[in-house]
Amino acid sequence: MKKGIAVLSTAVLTAGIAAGCGDNTTKSGTNKSAANNPFNISMALMQVGDTPNKGNEIEQAIEKYTNTKLDIQWIPQSAFDDKVNVMIAANEMPKIMKLNYVPTTISAIQSGLFWEIGPLLKNYKNLSVQNPQYYENISVEGKIYGIPNFRDIGRAGIVYRKDWFDSMGLKLPTTIDEWYNVLRAQTLNDPDKNGKADTYGTVLFKKYNEGTQPVLTRIAVSQGAPNRWGVENGKFTPEFMTKPYYDVMRMFRKLYEEKLINQDFAVFDDTEAIKLMDAGKVGMKLNGVFNNGKSYQDKLVKAVTTGEYDVAPFTGPQGIRLAGEPGNFGFLAIPKSSVKTEDELKKVLAFLDKLMDPEMSTLQLRGIEGKHYKKVDGDKTVFTDLTAYQREVKPYRDNLVNIEGFNVAEQKDTPLGEKGTRMTRDNIQYAIPNPALTLTSATVSERGKELDQLIWDAQTRYIMGKIDDAGWQAEIDQWLKSGGADVIKEYEAAYAKAGKK
Repeated sequence: MKKGIAVLSTAVLTAGIAAGCGDNTTKSGTNKSAANNPFNISMALMQVGDTPNKGNEIEQAIEKYTNTKLDIQWIPQSAFDDKVNVMIAANEMPKIMKLNYVPTTISAIQSGLFWEIGPLLKNYKNLSVQNPQYYENISVEGKIYGIPNFRDIGRAGIVYRKDWFDSMGLKLPTTIDEWYNVLRAQTLNDPDKNGKADTYGTVLFKKYNEGTQPVLTRIAVSQGAPNRWGVENGKFTPEFMTKPYYDVMRMFRKLYEEKLINQDFAVFDDTEAIKLMDAGKVGMKLNGVFNNGKSYQDKLVKAVTTGEYDVAPFTGPQGIRLAGEPGNFGFLAIPKSSVKTEDELKKVLAFLDKLMDPEMSTLQLRGIEGKHYKKVDGDKTVFTDLTAYQREVKPYRDNLVNIEGFNVAEQKDTPLGEKGTRMTRDNIQYAIPNPALTLTSATVSERGKELDQLIWDAQTRYIMGKIDDAGWQAEIDQWLKSGGADVIKEYEAAYAKAGKK
């Protein structure tokens, strides 16, 4: 990270235009070369919240700095994929198109409707220095067709009651036995010292094994399990058929049997679990992220004035191992129907690259100095009008190209808040990727949710003691017969086709 990062101001923007675009005037100053005319860029982006007014000051600032004229179509999130499908089917698309990584999108890419940009990325100073995993996570058959709307990959963190750990002499767990003992102690040993049996080490909830932060996966990965899928010598194995994953599931079965976790977890909503944390009744949140620490601390002290949360990475016998997340909120692709030449393609990529310059990163992530944020403590920033930022700037931040921590000054925060931000950025190095994330499977497209639900239901029944080890194996066999075996074969074929080893 460069020190002394520039922050946005009118003067800086003006300097950026002059330096970045070149004012090729004659001596009289009355004529500019055609090369300096703004480059027209049309975009289709996702509307979340209010639609920004056309020609607003954020849009104007982007246009001035990048020497472009923007034409943005904002598509409501609820109708986004359907609208994109219509545009793709008609082959009537703008120069930049936000896409989600879904089967219809992948099919369009495979049909040759979008430019492959992977070989060109090395020519762009900002795009080329991002972690390759970001691009790998949106690749299609091993090739890159877009720029991610970057999101954190290594953010999987434990949010825990540091005051409980300190007063009880507990250490963060690294083995299954340690996990059991720590969760047991926080449930039985009255960590809040009120003489009542009203605490839990952790609570599960009805979607504990779904989404991007499944509890069992996170702990299992720390113990050496794969992230969703494992691959060795081209052969795929689902996580739930590995010993580390089974060991985690068996631990939760024991916790349930001994009433050391909430008995109603199968119907318990995560929002209710959060309420218990806010009330100071839960020791560890296992589906959280590093940046959760500050917000949970702010809420905890309202109920427990001496309560203290902290954050830590999932760690096992091999050290820190995190279940890596997709790392994007969709991606920006460039259609061949609207960008017809490689020269024009390079201009579009240059625009996207400039969006990660310090001036544009600051604009997207902080807004306008004096209106949305101010500088404090030297080179740190603090929001002065977060409501205005979220209304006026956040739509661009969410849809364009930026990464918190890259070419933008740090935000001043509480020590726990700054720790969470730092760990989120630094721990990408410990993130274990899901090797099947970008692989195609006809069976998954047709019956993936059905197969997932079969396993999720079986896991819950196993933890609740409704099936034994033989019953669990029978559920795995049923999963294989119902299409799981086909998924494995299709993933292996897709993996080989992408040239991976």
